[in-house]
Amino acid sequence: MLCSAAMILVGLTGGVATGKSTVAKMFKQCGAIVIDADELAHEVVKPGKPAWREIVGLFGKAVLNQDRSLNRQALGNIVFRNPKKRRQLERIIHPRVAREQARLTKQAARKDPRAVVIYDVPLLFEAGIEKRVDHTIVVTADRETQIARLKTRNGLSRTNAIQRIRSQMPLSKKIRLANIEIDGTLPPRQAMQSIRRIYFDLLK
Repeated sequence: MLCSAAMILVGLTGGVATGKSTVAKMFKQCGAIVIDADELAHEVVKPGKPAWREIVGLFGKAVLNQDRSLNRQALGNIVFRNPKKRRQLERIIHPRVAREQARLTKQAARKDPRAVVIYDVPLLFEAGIEKRVDHTIVVTADRETQIARLKTRNGLSRTNAIQRIRSQMPLSKKIRLANIEIDGTLPPRQAMQSIRRIYFDLLK
C-alpha cells in the first residue's frame, strides 16, 4: 500500500470518454489531491528521456513531431490496432509512471497525513494498480455517449471510436471490480453532489 495509515489512496478509472477527467476535477474542488497518470506519462516520455529513447527505438521516428516530442495520435494509431505493440509500449511507460506516482503520494502524505489522494488512471485494473490503492471508483457512460464524445473531442470516425473503446477492458467488468460507480453522464450539479458525498464518506 502506497499510503500512510490515515491517508486514503483512491484509484479512479473509467472507459475512454466516460467523463473521468471531469470527475477528477470535481474531487479536487472538494479538497482531494489528484494525481493524473496521463500527465505523469507525458512527463516520462519528454524528448531525450530514457522512455522516449526506448519508444523511438521501438516505433521509429515516424511517431515524432517536428519538435521531437511524441506524436501521440500517430503512436495511438499503431498501438490501438496492435495489442502486442501496445503491451510493449506499456512496459516502457508504466513502471516509470508507477515510481513517480509513489513519490507524489508519499509527498502528499507528508504534507497532510489525512489527505484523500485520487489517482486518476485509465488502466487501473488492466495494470493491476487496484492492488496498491484503498478504494476504487469507476466512471461510466453508455456506449453511444462515449462514441459521440470521441467524435467531438478527438475527431475520430465512428469506426475508430469503437476500436478505441474496445481496446480497453469492458466497462461492465470494471463496474464489477470497482468499489464505487459514478455515472459520467449526470448533469454537473447532480454529479458534484454525488462526488461531494463520496469525498466526505472517504474522509470519515
